[in-house]
Order: sequence, then structure tokens, then C-alpha cells
Amino acid sequence: MTSRTDLQQALNSVAPSRRTVVKAAAATAALGAPLAAAPAHAADAPAFHHGVASGDPLPDGVLLWTRVTPAPDAVPGSGKGPDTEVRWEIAEDKGFSRVVSRGSTTARAASDHTVKADVRGLRQATTYYFRFSVGDASPVHSPVGRTRTTPAHDASAHGVRFGVVSCANWEAGYFSAYRHLAARTELDAVLHLGDYLYEYPSGEYPRAENVVRQHEPRHEIVTLADYRTRHGVHKTDRDAQAMHATHPVIAIWDDHEFADNAWQGGAGNHSPETEGAWAERVAAAKQAYFEWMPVRPSTEGTVYRRVRFGKLADLHLLDLRSFRSQQAGTGSGAVDDPDRTLTGRAQLDWLKSGLASSDAAWKLVGTSVMISPVAFGALPAHLLKPLAKLLGLPQEGIAINVDQWDGYTDDRRELISHLRDNDIRNTVFLTGDIHMAWANDVPVRAATYPLSPSAATEFVVTSVSSDNIDDLLGVAPHTVSLAAATTLKAANRHVKWLDMDSHGYGVLDVTAERSQMDYYALSDRTDPDATSSWVRSYRTLSGTQEVERVREPVR
Repeated sequence: MTSRTDLQQALNSVAPSRRTVVKAAAATAALGAPLAAAPAHAADAPAFHHGVASGDPLPDGVLLWTRVTPAPDAVPGSGKGPDTEVRWEIAEDKGFSRVVSRGSTTARAASDHTVKADVRGLRQATTYYFRFSVGDASPVHSPVGRTRTTPAHDASAHGVRFGVVSCANWEAGYFSAYRHLAARTELDAVLHLGDYLYEYPSGEYPRAENVVRQHEPRHEIVTLADYRTRHGVHKTDRDAQAMHATHPVIAIWDDHEFADNAWQGGAGNHSPETEGAWAERVAAAKQAYFEWMPVRPSTEGTVYRRVRFGKLADLHLLDLRSFRSQQAGTGSGAVDDPDRTLTGRAQLDWLKSGLASSDAAWKLVGTSVMISPVAFGALPAHLLKPLAKLLGLPQEGIAINVDQWDGYTDDRRELISHLRDNDIRNTVFLTGDIHMAWANDVPVRAATYPLSPSAATEFVVTSVSSDNIDDLLGVAPHTVSLAAATTLKAANRHVKWLDMDSHGYGVLDVTAERSQMDYYALSDRTDPDATSSWVRSYRTLSGTQEVERVREPVR
């Protein structure tokens, strides 16, 4: 374990090497602090209370983010505070003796005093440091952030490594997964697969007696001010600040950035009679999301887009909430209706075209909900109820997960047929949402698998803190769920592994030969200093379309 004395010695080195700087950054993150703290200033001076972030890296650029509080009353969502000029600079060294680019922008109340700088002209596959400042005579500086550009589009990258996370519920626990990812300075980026925050009122999910720390605002978020306030609270979390200050984050949204079980025209957790028009709520949620997240909006104000890592990997990111049809009734034949869609026609065509034209060794697809089919065997009643809650099923247990790709089978059939018909290999789906970890083959026909082939593979990561089956049952981990996992695997032979109990994160390591997911679990989501331990590793070898267990994680 790195001590604070060791850390201070590294930071105080007269001429630190690149390796020393990186080690110091890792040590800082591991100790639960931002990469570098801003100096103290007068209480009424402008301040950077919400840290810094970067995202959506390119070979020649990256998106930088921060939020300035220009006055004490200019809190997120308040609409208060003057417009304020904010300067930014990006350098090759943490001491900013080799600044390569600088500029300025304005933090306005109209954008909740958040600012973004889309910096270009950088070198490919290079680590940079960045910061923001306000004022001239005695400038107030933000914490220092660290980021990294991607390899050139035609570069033969040797490897790429991502942290992978999903489902961070503020009230359910601490975000220790972010801290452990911040400590891993070898990562190229962190992929966040949705449910960065939750819309519920305090005490609804989880129940009030299990709340670790309370939401702000306490009520369900509906208005622009509400969404801004909750995003602002999440950006004060020490572990979130450490992760954002250490790695570029590539994020997509799922339903809880809006409301539970969201679809194009509404949500399961939205009542127009009391909460207003759905379109207004979505517009507010999206505005706050793009203000507060280091994400470039793509066409139609959505998050589907691509990020390329040389010739090694194309990452296709999906928006599976903005264009989907309403969820079908469970057990209804409407799940097979070709007029119903999860992706929307334009997005599905975009994905198919991108997969077919990609010359990358690996085609990674970031999807917020699981594409692998799930059928139920005979589960005991006490396990069926919490599983139904997690998977969106009625308690009687009909085997259709209508909020996932299972509820939109024609889109899935079309995509899998496209992979098979065009001989598109090395497609790996990366998924969150259901608070469990899975390693799956994606079968062409689940009923006859493994006699019929697999078209792709899928790695699903568990939640950072949101309730899993043991939390819903109120029992100790791994005490009752093994029977459920065994039954599910028996009914779904394409499921190679299932962990229903852990909270944590994944680390995906991609080389020309294989894509490997290492799964890590936290010791206790309610402990702000929770430790992390490796659980399992699975990989898919180039050309195989199947996952296999690996006995140790990538080092």
C-alpha cells in the first residue's frame, strides 16, 4: 500500500520522470483524492467544487469539462451567479511547463456554469494533463486532470484497456469502484454503460432503512433544476472526482438518467397527470446530462456514436432509450412484432453499416441492456420475486425480459443475421443495467445452442452500488443465489458464467489475439473505503465467437 509520505516524495521530486508522475497519480487516486487538489481561496471567491473531467477521446483531441461556482449561492440548478470567463490549458507534464494548448470559454447560468473545451491538435496515443482557472491577478485553479488521446485511426495499436462500469445509485452505497479504477493508470478510458445516476425520491430505491446517503433533491427529479442538482451532487463524490480526473470517460445513458423503463413516448416511472409532459422531462434530463457529462452529443441530441482505437478496436455506442417502442406486455407476442423497435431504424442501420465497414480487429458494442436471450427454468418462489424486479418480469415468471433485447426480438434477429450474413467476426457486446455479472455467447438460435453457432459474445458488468438479488432479499452475499444461477445456466446454455451477488466493475483488455474481461468485486458497498478483489476472468479468442474462462486476470 502506498503511504502518504511516499506520495508526497513523488510529487515533490525536482525533475519527476513520466513513470514517477504516473505512479504519483495512481497513488493519489488510490488514496481517494482527486489527482491534484486546488489551492484554498476565500469563501466568496469562484471555486471548482465539482472537479474536472475529460471524455470522448480522439487521436488528435479530447473533450475537457468542469463546473465553476462563481459565487456561494450559485449552486447547481439555482440559475444564480454571473457569467464567468474560464481559462483552460493542457500540457504534456503535470507541472504545466510544457503547455501545448490553451484557450478560454464562458461559464453561464444558462448552462448551469458548466463548461466544455473540445481541444484539438494533440498527438495521438499520448497522456496529457489539464486544468481550468478563473481570474487574472490571483487566479483560482481547478484540480489537475489527466487524460489520454486514442491511437491514430490507421495505427496498429498493440492493446487497449478499459474500465467498465454501470448503475451507480447514490443512496445504495459508495462509489468505491470508481476509486479503484482511478488507481489503474494503465487504462486508456473508462466506459460507463448507463445509470450514472437515479431519478427516484429519497428512500424509494433502496428502501429508507437501507439508505447510506440521501439524494438531493429529496424528491423525484423531474425539472431541469432537479436533474442539474442531482448531477451536481454526484460530481462531489470523491471517488467520482478521482475517476474523472484520471481517465477520459466514454459514457452512454440508460433509463435512470431519465426515468425507470424509459421509452420514446414515456416511462414506467412517469405520470403525465402529476409530472407533466414526457417530452419536457426528457428535454430537461438530456440538457442536464450534456451539461454535466464529458460527452459530445451526436445526431438528434443522442449518445450513439463511435470511438476508434486504431486498427485494433471500433467502439460502437448505442442509445437504447430515445427511439425505442413502448415495452410489450410480458408474455405477449408483441415482442416479435417487426414494427416495434429497440434501436430505431436509423440507429440500427448506422450500427449495421459501421460493423460491416469496420476494418478493426474487434467490433465492440456498448449496449445499456443485455442482448443475450434469457429463459427461466423452474425457480423457487422466493428467488423469482427479486429476479423479476431486476429483469423487469412479472412475479409469475414468464420468460421474457421485455426491457432488454428480449422484448424487441426482431431488432435482435436482424442484427444477428447481419453479423452472420456478412461474416462479421470478433463482435463483443459490453453491457450493464441488470446489476449482475454475466459472460455469454450470443446464440443464433438459443433453443438449439450449442448445436447451432454463436454470432458474438457479451460481457455484462454488475452494478457499482445498485441493489442486486441479495440486497433485495436482505441476505448475506452468495447464500441463496447459487441455486438461481445454476437454474438459469441450465436453461440458457449460452450463459457461461453468472454472478448475481457482487458489486464492482470490469476491466476489458483487448489485443489482436483476444478480448478479456476481468471481473472485480467490492468488499462492501456501504463502506467508503471498500477494498476490491478479482473474481473471475473470461475471454473470447479472435475468430471464435465464444467465451472461455481464464484462470487469472491480465496483469
